[in-house]
Amino acid sequence: MASGVRAGSVSVRPDPEPCRAQDLGLFEVVTRDGAARIGRLHTLHGSINTPMLLPVVNPNLRTIEPREMWDRYGVEALITNSYVIWKHDELRGQALADGIHALLDFPGVVVSDSGTFQSYVYGDVEVGAEEIVAFQRDIGVDIGTMLDVFGRPDMSRAELEHSVEETAARAEQSLDTAGDGLLLNGPVQGGLYDDLRAAAGSLMSSASGEHRGFAVHPIGGIVPLMERQRYRALFRILLAARSTIPPDRPIHLFGCGHPLLFPMAIALGADLFDSAAYAIFARDDRLLTPTGTVKLADVREWPAHSAALFGHTPHEVMAMDSDERSTLLAHHNLEVTQAELARCREAIRNGTIWQLAEQRSHSSPQLRDAFLWVLEQLYELADDPVGVTTLNLMASTNPVRSGGEHLSDDVGMRPHILHLHALLSMRWRVPGSWWDGSEEGPVRVVLVEGAAPPWRDSALGAVVSALVEEPRSVVMVSTPLGPIPFSLEDLSPWCHLEGPDDIWMEAYDNDEITEGLEGLGLDGLPLVRIAPSSDSEHEQTTTVRAWLDRCAVVDKLAVLCGVSPIDGCMLTDGMSSRRSRTDRMVNVHSGGEHILSPRLTDGGLTLALDGARRLNALDPNPPTAFDEPIDDEGSDHPGIPRVWLLDDAIPFVGQGRNVMQGYVLGADPHLTCGQPCLVVDGNGGLVAHGIAVTTALEMAHLKKGIAVRVRDGALKDP
Repeated sequence: MASGVRAGSVSVRPDPEPCRAQDLGLFEVVTRDGAARIGRLHTLHGSINTPMLLPVVNPNLRTIEPREMWDRYGVEALITNSYVIWKHDELRGQALADGIHALLDFPGVVVSDSGTFQSYVYGDVEVGAEEIVAFQRDIGVDIGTMLDVFGRPDMSRAELEHSVEETAARAEQSLDTAGDGLLLNGPVQGGLYDDLRAAAGSLMSSASGEHRGFAVHPIGGIVPLMERQRYRALFRILLAARSTIPPDRPIHLFGCGHPLLFPMAIALGADLFDSAAYAIFARDDRLLTPTGTVKLADVREWPAHSAALFGHTPHEVMAMDSDERSTLLAHHNLEVTQAELARCREAIRNGTIWQLAEQRSHSSPQLRDAFLWVLEQLYELADDPVGVTTLNLMASTNPVRSGGEHLSDDVGMRPHILHLHALLSMRWRVPGSWWDGSEEGPVRVVLVEGAAPPWRDSALGAVVSALVEEPRSVVMVSTPLGPIPFSLEDLSPWCHLEGPDDIWMEAYDNDEITEGLEGLGLDGLPLVRIAPSSDSEHEQTTTVRAWLDRCAVVDKLAVLCGVSPIDGCMLTDGMSSRRSRTDRMVNVHSGGEHILSPRLTDGGLTLALDGARRLNALDPNPPTAFDEPIDDEGSDHPGIPRVWLLDDAIPFVGQGRNVMQGYVLGADPHLTCGQPCLVVDGNGGLVAHGIAVTTALEMAHLKKGIAVRVRDGALKDP
């Protein structure tokens, strides 16, 4: 379809291009923030970008025309009910003759349900499992759904076990019936039982037909929970199911479509949503907002704005006839829904999806209760399906991010901050030698209090003076998140906390400080608390500052990259650095070679090629292959993470091309998204270095997209 203008001055979007044959059904992760991810699922009617909503379209009652959804609201995919079409003689004949896309007049991706929800509402359906899949295949659906057995939350365990087992028993034949063109949803049932949800996830994700396995895994049986606002149970189900669903399958929360739930669900790993709420609520004179639902009769001014309502007052809309009013409100509801999803995607890109979920949690007591429950799981990390998922959520979160970190009561429980503190506690060590050349252990801890960042400006004088007075001092700086080593003073989020000025003036009592120091192995040492000072006029200032610079590099290599402090000291032997106009290290050299650069935006590290070569020489071996067992008894400092590249890709990656999914044979499990890694061949030889985009688990499953953004190839022609 050529571009142009339709009625109402709506720009006409061109029809989507089908994916390449080899990409059909593949899912790629474009960017991520912990478990939240922006992905792309490839189909015969274009690729859909997640997280996204599938608006439910009833072919008998189109409040908003599907074509208008495509053109006006950028809806890339919708969901309709194949069972409703199958039962309606006229619709069935038209769908079989012309296809589902022509029936709905929608050029994008069409997803269809199978009648399972109708079986929940009415008790049974009149179609068989193979028959309904064959019908979806024959009418040209892009992503169909097998006929699973709905598991209500109030069912007994025996009944839910049956729903899981019977759904799994239908899986293989459903996949075979789908053929080579129809992608299929593999629903995960199990009610409120964590182990059943995990078992169902494993059964459905391992099912395979003649052509492929399931492309998407919807979490089923959750509508009754959302109707009763049982959000804690909803998120528990999501976490339990995710423990066994492989990361190359998008997760669809079946029947979830209220904007209020999007940020938290996305932060916990949901990719797809569907709902008819935009139309159903409109027929009941209710408006969707990002923070809840509002009755039209209760408002005098709009609580949430949209183009649909622009120029109208609530009084004017209330005076419309019911059809006109419900259509207008449906447009508003869909627009607000799309806007909240766009807000979520942008939050993933800038690393603030958890903060958005935290903000939304205050909109509803039930949602706040669910959010606080999730925080408990992040803290406890139990050895169960929920604990497995929350541990992976925290470990997959880049601990360092640029930009300000807004303070709140929950700030310390944000996954990236939990991850950073865990790495600090596990990997940071006291210096092995001091600026004066002595090598004995520390004799005291010096805590700088009452200083606001940047601490290199506000507290450097006091730090230097304390070290001149006693070289064997471990210098810490007080932050609202607890004490941190001064060597990490420019690492975000510690140095970019945003709040009132007096947050830096608050003094912790001795018990609070002792608790923070114990986690770093500093308990038992005398504590000296000092005030900040910027004056550092000492004869030894230059020597002390050079030592502090080296400590900063060694500590960041240890905490962020897993490099042992001993190896970090070897790497930085004879270190020199160039400083910026703001008195920060920018380029670090050792032995005349540029080895790395501290990042000015967030305090992290960027390797240079010579530094990557030196790190690789410390342990020139490839990681364990994905299909081999990994020794769980690892070191606190396992070394910089490695990615093992398939031989066919070496010539390209060695010249600086990115590492693509599907070309990775193994990756170290401590690989951290957003942090440096090495790319090596089967003998451990360096091919390139870069930044990991996905986790090792994702690299083991994904077949499309970027695995490592390469900064420099090691095989470039001289």
